[in-house]
Amino acid sequence: MQLRTKDAALKVLVADPIADEGLDILRGIAEVDVRPGLKLDELITIIGDYDALIVRSQTQVTADVIAAGKKLQVIGRAGVGIDNIDLNAATRRGIVVVNAPTGNTVSAAEHTIALMLALARHIPQANAALKNGVWQRNKFMGTEVKNKTLGVIGLGNVGAEVARRARGLEMRVIGQDPFVSVERAASLQVKLVPLKQLLKESDFITLHLPLTQQTRGIIGTKELALVKPTVRIINCARGGLIDEEILARAVAEQKIAGAAVDVFAEEPTTESALFSEDEVIVTPHLGASTTEAQAMAARDVAEQVIALFNGEPAQYAVNLPFASAETMMVLSPYMEAASKGGNLMHQLIEGQMSRIRIKYEGEITNYDTNALKASVLEGLLGGVSEERVNMVNANLVAARRGITVVEEKESLCRNYASLITLEATTSSGVTTVAVTVMRDEPHIVRVDNYWTDIVPYGGYFLFSDHLDRPGLLGAVGRITGDADINISYMYVSRLKQRGQALMIIALDEPLPEEQRQQMLALPDIHTVKVVRL
Repeated sequence: MQLRTKDAALKVLVADPIADEGLDILRGIAEVDVRPGLKLDELITIIGDYDALIVRSQTQVTADVIAAGKKLQVIGRAGVGIDNIDLNAATRRGIVVVNAPTGNTVSAAEHTIALMLALARHIPQANAALKNGVWQRNKFMGTEVKNKTLGVIGLGNVGAEVARRARGLEMRVIGQDPFVSVERAASLQVKLVPLKQLLKESDFITLHLPLTQQTRGIIGTKELALVKPTVRIINCARGGLIDEEILARAVAEQKIAGAAVDVFAEEPTTESALFSEDEVIVTPHLGASTTEAQAMAARDVAEQVIALFNGEPAQYAVNLPFASAETMMVLSPYMEAASKGGNLMHQLIEGQMSRIRIKYEGEITNYDTNALKASVLEGLLGGVSEERVNMVNANLVAARRGITVVEEKESLCRNYASLITLEATTSSGVTTVAVTVMRDEPHIVRVDNYWTDIVPYGGYFLFSDHLDRPGLLGAVGRITGDADINISYMYVSRLKQRGQALMIIALDEPLPEEQRQQMLALPDIHTVKVVRL
C-alpha cells in the first residue's frame, strides 16, 4: 500500500508486543510508543494522547479505556479474536476496530497437519520414551495417512487450507459446512457430506469452526458413538467445540484411537482431563505461533491503521464504519431486524447454500443498504465464519464460500413502511424469511409462504410445518406440558382451512430432542425445528 509522509501529530500506542514488521510500517507515518504490560489505570491515564491503539490478547480495551481515548480513531488487534475489546463502546464513539483474521491461516493449517501426522506416528510418545532411556519400536506402530479419509468440519479459511494440504498427502477429504457451496467444495476437491456421514467414514477428523451457541459441544457423546474406534480427532480451532472430559473418556475407553488438542475451554491452563491420557497430544494454543504469522498479523493491522488515517476503508474492520446520527437512527432498527432474519435463515435452511437474494422495499430504499446487507450476512454467516462480517468484507466473506449475493430494491411496499425479504437457495430448495420494524423492534413477518408476526426477543422458538386439523395444537401442548416446558405464546399461519400451516411456538426453555421426536411422530406433522433468536 502507499504510505503517506510521517505526520508528527499522529501517535500510536502499541500496548502488547507485535512483530517488528508492523512497527516499522507504523513508524513511517507516526510516532510509535511500545509499552507492553501497562496496568488498566496506567492505560486509561495515557490513552488520551494517542490516535491509534494496537493490542494483542493481553491488554483489555474496556469502555473506560475507550472513553479516555479522546483522540482515538482506530483500535487494532494483531490477531483474530476481539474478546478483549469493548466493540460496542468503540462503535458508539465512532472508533473503527480492525483485526487480522487471515494472518494465521497457513500457520494454523500447518499446525493441524503436524498434529495429525504426530498422532498417526506417535511422535511425542516415542520421543519421550527414548529420552527416558527406553528403546521401543513395536509399541509405537503407526499408520499412513495416504488413502485415509480426513473429515473437515468447517471449510472456512483454515479448513480450506487444511483440505488443500491433505490432498497433497493423497488423502480422501470429506467436509461438512452448510454455508459453503458445492462448487466451492469441488474446487478444493472436497466431497460435502452430512455430519453423521462424516463421523462414520473419517479416519481423522479436524474441526475449524468459531465457538458459538450452535457449535459449542458439536462433538459430544452422541457424535462419538458414531465414529470408528480407529479415528483420531484434532482441534486447533476453539476450546469448547469438544468437551474435554468427554473426549478424554472416549480415548481412555478406546472408543477412539487418539486426539490432538491445541485449544482449551479455559486458557491458559495447566490442568485438563486430557493431560492424563497417553494417546492425547496437547499443545498450548500454538496454531498462530510462527514468526511468519506474527509478522503478517502485525503488517495487516499496521496497513489498516494507515489506510484509516488516510481516509480509506480498512479490509478487516470488525465494526461498522461511522455513519451520521440521522442515518443510524433510521437504519439501526432495521440492521437488528436484518441480522435476526439472517440468523433465523441460518437455522432453518437445509442442504448446501449457493445463493442469497436480499430484497429491500419501502422507505429504507432511500438509504445506502450496505449496512443492511452486512447485517443479513452477519446473522447468516456469523456462526460459521472466522471473520466478523461487516460492510467492508461482506461480499468477500460470501464469495470465499462460493455464495452469490443478489440485492434488489423496490420503492413501494404494500403492507409495511419497509420490508427486507431474504431468499436462500440451497441444494434442498428455497427458504424465505421477511423482516420489518414496528414500534422500534424487529418483527419476523414471513417464513416461506406463510405470513406471520413474531418478535425475536432472544428466546427459543419451535417452527412446525403441518396439516391444519383439530386436536393437533393440543397434542403439541401436551408434549411440552409433560416436559414442564412453558409456552409463552403461539402463532399459527395457514394457507387455507385444513390445509398446510406453520405453527410457531415461543418457549421459555429449549425443547429436548426426545420431545421433538415425539412431535414429529404425531400424524400430519412434517417438520419440527427449534431455533434460538
